[in-house]
Amino acid sequence: MTTQTPSPIPSTDLETPGLYRRMACWLYEGMLLFGVVFIAGYLFGTLSQTKNAMDNRNALQAFIFVVFGIYFGWLWSKGQTLAMKTWRIRVVDLRGQPLTQGRAVVRYLWSWLWLLPPLLVAWWFALSGGETTVITLGWVAIWAVLSRFHPRRQFWHDALAGTQLVNAPVAPKRSWRV
Repeated sequence: MTTQTPSPIPSTDLETPGLYRRMACWLYEGMLLFGVVFIAGYLFGTLSQTKNAMDNRNALQAFIFVVFGIYFGWLWSKGQTLAMKTWRIRVVDLRGQPLTQGRAVVRYLWSWLWLLPPLLVAWWFALSGGETTVITLGWVAIWAVLSRFHPRRQFWHDALAGTQLVNAPVAPKRSWRV
């Protein structure tokens, strides 16, 4: 069985999707990650024989971080996650070429700018869950709006990683006639 590599997108089609569509994709991706976390948590608990959810908490968090890195690194190097397919968004490098796995992992690490700053503030000031939620949502909104200041309206973690989100072409409808 041969794997099909995504073809490069012509440079004329490298239009950035709108902010609302990118954020809807981001939200949908978050919902899909619940399944990834569930499977990873179950696998970790089974393999480590963890009886209590608070046991091995740091190791579980590190494991999920690595699982997310593998998930995003693999799918972004293919061009799209399931949420990106749904919202017709692709991730490519600055020349419109598919990402290498290395660049996809770099994008994954930079993408933590969506959540790491408010989580560090919450940890530093020992904030409650409600307070952490408020500052996280505020930071996400600020980070999203900051894309308006990028020349091509890309998210800044994409600019730092040398990647860009572009509109994916609509797949042609298949005819099932015999």
